[in-house]
This record gives sequence, C-alpha cells and structure tokens, in this order.
Amino acid sequence: MAAITTRDGVTLHVSDNEAPGRPVVLIHGWPLSGASWENQIGALSRAGYRVITYDRRGFGRSDKPEDGYDYDTFAADLEDVMSGLDLTDATVVGFSMGGGEVARYIADWGEDRLHSAVFLSAVPPAMLHSEDNPDGPLTPDAAHEMRSGLENDRDAFFDEFISNFLSVDGELLVPESERQKALDMARQSDHRAALGAMDAFATTDFRRDLDAVTVPTLVVHGDSDDIVPLEGSGARTASAIETASLTVIPGAGHGLLSSHPNEVNEALLAFLAGAGGTEHAAGAAGPAG
Repeated sequence: MAAITTRDGVTLHVSDNEAPGRPVVLIHGWPLSGASWENQIGALSRAGYRVITYDRRGFGRSDKPEDGYDYDTFAADLEDVMSGLDLTDATVVGFSMGGGEVARYIADWGEDRLHSAVFLSAVPPAMLHSEDNPDGPLTPDAAHEMRSGLENDRDAFFDEFISNFLSVDGELLVPESERQKALDMARQSDHRAALGAMDAFATTDFRRDLDAVTVPTLVVHGDSDDIVPLEGSGARTASAIETASLTVIPGAGHGLLSSHPNEVNEALLAFLAGAGGTEHAAGAAGPAG
C-alpha cells in the first residue's frame, strides 16, 4: 500500500505489488474503486508484472475534495501516480470511465512513460449523442435521467445501476455476494465526486485525444454491454487508433471484470506478452495485441 499526493494536495490511495516486472496500471470504472480489479491483480502478479491500482479522487479510500472531477484533473492525477512511483515502460489499462483517463493522459502528458495502452469496456470516443456525434450511445435524456436518479435517491440509484452493470438482459451474471461487493464500493464514493465524475464521462469528447495514441493498443469489449455499448464506444475507439486491435467477448455485459475474468485476463496477458493478431472473439486463437 502507498499514498500519492497530487499537485493540488489530494492524497490518493495506491496499491502496488512492487514486483520487478513491467508496470501495469489499472484505472477503475465508475462508481467503484481500485478494489474492483481483484480478479485481474492475481493473474497479472503471477505473470510477473508490477501491478498498480489506485482509487480515483473522491472514490474508495482516496481523499474526497470538493472539486476536481474533470478529465484534465483525472489525467494529472494519473501523471502524479506515474511520476510519484517513477514508472516507465508501463501499460495503462482503463476500464469504463477509466478509459477516458488513458485517452486524456496520452493527449495531455504524452507517451514517454508508456509501453502500451488498453481500453476495456471504455467510454471513448464520446458517449453523448449529438448532431456532431451521431454515433454517441448516450442520449441527453438518458444522461439527464441518470443524473436526476443519483441526485434524488442515491441508494436506490446505486442498487439498480450496479445490478444492470453486472447483468445482461436482466439476468445477473455474478453471485449476489459480488453484486453486494460492488455496491459497497459505490457507496464509498463522495456524492459530489459521483455526480461530477458522471458528468465527466457522459459529456467529455475524447475524439481528438485518441488521435494522440500511437503506442500499441488493445480494445476489449463485451458484445452485450448496454451501459457502454460496443458499437458506439469500443468499436469506434479501435477504428480511431491506428495501432489498436479489438477483442470482443461474447455474452459479456459491462461488468466483465467480475463476470468474465478468465476471458479478460487471457486477453490482457496475451497483449502484454506481445501476441499479435487481428480482430476476433475472445477464446479464439491468439487474442489481439
């Protein structure tokens, strides 16, 4: 365990296995914490990688300031983690809203510290549907409904959202104990942070950020994700990044870190080891990398 203090004085809770291998930085989704990577940490550690997770400001065990819940600040926080631990030749893996950190970090801070990048069920290129972004999967009405739900009844909103997060077609894909674990993480979030981060992932446009990505990149997405749909997010990101390959996990919804850990870990480990390939479904020979 470690703590990193950001340039604006926020203390971030960081976990680091301190292994001698190449660093892999795991950036969690909304409204969870670094603990959501528990199914990946073991597999990556056993493979010899130095695995770092951290709780985003306002979430988990990190400080919960009044403001700073925008992607420029989140990317600066990531740089403070990277520089504070003196990480180089690292792979950054962003899940869901964490994929926004990966894109904005590269656009704002460059790739000098990076070996590669992974977008996992991630929100780029741009979630909000508009005339300028007709393929955005989140309508303004749906975004407004989400925000109103969180503002008006936080507990009820999280209970329903986490259920949908871990389900496909109304069927929960994990044991109830896993749903409760995720719900506990959501409840650890500061209310201002949860609302601010929701606004950030719903409205931030990462299309220009993706133009800056030149390191080897893997995009992993479930084909049954109805929170961050494949067609409006992962598939577009893979097309936008020249160095990217796409791995689609059949039957996986949004919460595939918990529901499909073996397939996720297989794709990550093959990519980290430098396996090549073209677009395919996970489980086929040779995940893309």
